[in-house]
Amino acid sequence: MPTNILMPALSPTMEKGNLARWLKKEGDKIKSGDVIAEIETDKATMEYEAVDEGTLAKIVVPEGTQDVAVNSVIAVLAGEGEDVKAAASAVKTAPAKASEKKVEAAPVSSPRQETARAPTQPAQKPAPAAGERSPQAAHGNRVFSSPLARRLAKEAGIDLGRVQGSGPHGRVIARDIDVAKSGKGLRAPAVGGPQGVAVTPAMSDQQILSLYEPSSYELVPHDGMRRTIAQRLTASVQTVPHFYLTIDSHIGKLLAAREEINAAAPKDKDGKPSYKLSVNDFVIKALALALQRISDANVSWTEGGMLKHKHSDIGVAVALPGGLITPIVRSAESKSLSAISNEMRDLAARARARKLKPQEYQGGTSSVSNLGMYGIKDFTAVINPPQSTILAVGTAEERAVIRHGKIEAAHIMSVTLSCDHRSVDGALGAELIGAFRTLIENPVMMVV
Repeated sequence: MPTNILMPALSPTMEKGNLARWLKKEGDKIKSGDVIAEIETDKATMEYEAVDEGTLAKIVVPEGTQDVAVNSVIAVLAGEGEDVKAAASAVKTAPAKASEKKVEAAPVSSPRQETARAPTQPAQKPAPAAGERSPQAAHGNRVFSSPLARRLAKEAGIDLGRVQGSGPHGRVIARDIDVAKSGKGLRAPAVGGPQGVAVTPAMSDQQILSLYEPSSYELVPHDGMRRTIAQRLTASVQTVPHFYLTIDSHIGKLLAAREEINAAAPKDKDGKPSYKLSVNDFVIKALALALQRISDANVSWTEGGMLKHKHSDIGVAVALPGGLITPIVRSAESKSLSAISNEMRDLAARARARKLKPQEYQGGTSSVSNLGMYGIKDFTAVINPPQSTILAVGTAEERAVIRHGKIEAAHIMSVTLSCDHRSVDGALGAELIGAFRTLIENPVMMVV
């Protein structure tokens, strides 16, 4: 019996992915463990290994296809002795194996298929004027929409209640979601807040576009990474009560130690040093040790209780074209500075190539965001849930300071700790950033 090859869930939260490339072609023999395709999520590109053996009878989803739902059929495998052509022709009716994981996902289809079945509709209707009731509003909070439209809206991170429907009686259909992805056909968010508090609605996309001449801009649709970042950070600032603590650290000893350590690094036969420490490597190590010293701050908030972490898993923000990602140095408190440096160099390189595995960027107990290389003196960073803290690091610069009644020049670095007030109170946050300063100002304590 033919076996369906399904779009895999490469992380617990993955709902869709892009089929970047097929590494096998129709008619190829497949063995268990063979890498047959590359799947791209919003964060990384990963290899897909075959589980079963047989012949690749039919590729259902061609390479380059985007937004393929998890558990959708992407190819069909003919078993040993099976007729390959018969297996390929049965692609639409071949059931998934009983052992394959089931999730609530619609089969692969396109908006064109749905709209072809619907009656001919007029062109996209403009958003209703202020005070005008939409078809959805006329029926309370219920939004009339097709199953495919609901799935597409969920995958794209679009609020279905804001989409202007063009189907019968204002029903939202797939092509409305396609229009919404380009920034059109969206209503302003509903006015009204908790307990009757008035909320000023955000400007709709149409209102924003109306402020500019059509020829004066280019509309670039958001990709999956940018939508994910927007959703997560919006949720963070809306649900996590942030507060901020800023201190200045004297890093003269650190800079001297860094120069001395790098100069003493062993070199290979080509003269390449085995490591090259950066200031950020010291920051990662100092934060990891500070979290061990102030263990009550090494936590994550859940509604059922506080997660007290045993290790300091430090995420480090890495800039990518169109976004960022935070690969994690696991158990950073127990690793040497040189090990942290080499691990971060590898993680950053694979992050920029989108080759990280989900376990390499998901979770973590705290994070570091360093904009010092851009000359930024200080800033505040948004917490990355479920973490409770994030350290924003500014540039190291020479400043005039007073020591023993005399004005002297010193290398100062400003850092700001963002804290989740649900899990880290002000005094606790102050203890944590104080422990960090003690370590960063006395780097010898990191190697004891």
